[in-house]
Amino acid sequence: MCLLPPDDDRLLSRALDLAREASALASPNPTVGCVLSRNNIILGEGAHLYDAFDHAEIAALKQAATLGHSTQNSTAYVTLEPCAHHGRTGPCADALIAAGITRCVVATVDPNPLVSSAGIAKLRAANIEVVIADPSSPLAQQARQLNDAFAFSIQHNRPFVTLKAALSLDGMLAPPAGSRTVREPLWLTGPAARADVQQLRHNSDAILTGIGTVLADNPSLTDRTGLPRRRPLLRVIFDSSLRTPLDASIADSSASDLLLLTSQRASLETAALFTQMGAEVVQLPEDSPGHLDLHAALAELHRRNIRSVLLECGSALNGAFLQAGLVDQVVLYISEFELGLDSIPFAAGLVSPYKLQESLSSLTRTEIPHSPNSTLEDIRITGYLHDPWHDTH
Repeated sequence: MCLLPPDDDRLLSRALDLAREASALASPNPTVGCVLSRNNIILGEGAHLYDAFDHAEIAALKQAATLGHSTQNSTAYVTLEPCAHHGRTGPCADALIAAGITRCVVATVDPNPLVSSAGIAKLRAANIEVVIADPSSPLAQQARQLNDAFAFSIQHNRPFVTLKAALSLDGMLAPPAGSRTVREPLWLTGPAARADVQQLRHNSDAILTGIGTVLADNPSLTDRTGLPRRRPLLRVIFDSSLRTPLDASIADSSASDLLLLTSQRASLETAALFTQMGAEVVQLPEDSPGHLDLHAALAELHRRNIRSVLLECGSALNGAFLQAGLVDQVVLYISEFELGLDSIPFAAGLVSPYKLQESLSSLTRTEIPHSPNSTLEDIRITGYLHDPWHDTH
């Protein structure tokens, strides 16, 4: 593993750009980009699109062939180690060997412990030089971040869970209960921070909230980036008694993208009404009266090939997921406004979000202005509670 020379850095950066552009089109497979080059001239490039079957390396080889370029003695730049096993397609390592490449630059190894480093070993056995980027380098870190959810999910058999919350300066989630009577969102942060949240939604397979948030804010919980997705953002509601109003925004806009997780006590008649509206209702066990089993919920989502879940919940569910150790990443948007000590806390039963920050690794702090002409700004705090790549070789 080493630092890359400038030309390698440039071409691997291009492969990362291709992967980012296809980030919502690859799940549940990893996000991968590939560039084929000889003498620093690009011969072909591609990214993995799940519905197109071809992995990024195959897409790049096909483009090179279409353009009439020979790939003999070329270099492949890939954001993730070429696969060496048969899945929906054949091994990419074999295809690169057959294409006559003499060198392969890899941003990061495959996180799957069953196949990690096998592709690299196969390339080297064919006398192909393999260069792996230093794990601490910016390009390697970016390549890993693109596949955090895949890396975690493939190793732990559950989705990668990101808790997102917009908070007041004093660490509160919302005004005191009973002070709001209108079913509509309360905005603590500015338009730029809310647009940033939309990108979080776009990068997620599912978004999860609780019945309390549905009743208080009447959210739609949609991906409003306008960017292409392979499959709709799955909207999930924790609702043990099926109290979600049939005219709620999230229910009224259902188009086979709404999943209500409820208990055995829920009304079958109400469940049938939601089913008729295009939603799906799944009964789960409770770990205590009125509280659905969180592990069972994540297992249900994993069964559906959901790699990443974004939590946009109220205080009770935030606290429950954190106390269960089921939050892997935290994204907090801190506004400049205070709500007061009698307001709803960030996470029920836990200390303030500022104390939580002390437990985060790879913490980053970003200032987000409300608008170009505003003096107000929100602060985005991002960090990990669990390293999604910690089991890789």
